[in-house]
Amino acid sequence: MSDKFIISNKKSLKLQNVVLKDELMDEDMNLSVLHMENYIKSKGGMPIGPLIQYVCPKISDEGELDLDIKFLRQSTTFIHNVEKPYTMETVIRVPNCLYVRYHGPEDKLQFAYQKLNLTAFEEDIPLKGDSYTVFVDNQDGIITADVFMERADNE
Repeated sequence: MSDKFIISNKKSLKLQNVVLKDELMDEDMNLSVLHMENYIKSKGGMPIGPLIQYVCPKISDEGELDLDIKFLRQSTTFIHNVEKPYTMETVIRVPNCLYVRYHGPEDKLQFAYQKLNLTAFEEDIPLKGDSYTVFVDNQDGIITADVFMERADNE
């Protein structure tokens, strides 16, 4: 096994006091994250932990593939009366995931998703199709990211 990929068949993801924001495709990701962090601070909380990106493929009303993309960020406190474009969840628990830790160039992150899909295929593990990517570290374009894909077999 390469040190670029560390895989596990049964991992759980648990997040607490999570602020969510739908990603706007025409908005700069860094600016969107900065706005999210400032929003959390303005409500008396502090952002904790890394940024998490949730992606779920969907079929649009026109029958075309569409992606539901959200940014998630944990807060030190639960924020009441959250305004749009944000929502708040007390706990997000995603059990039974196929997991990979990726360490390598940022522009090669797609290989982590491909590795999980290949592992699922080789081991006959059905997946639900959604993924959570936890951006753990970024040093000079070399990232560490944890990718969780929920299994569909409820093992």
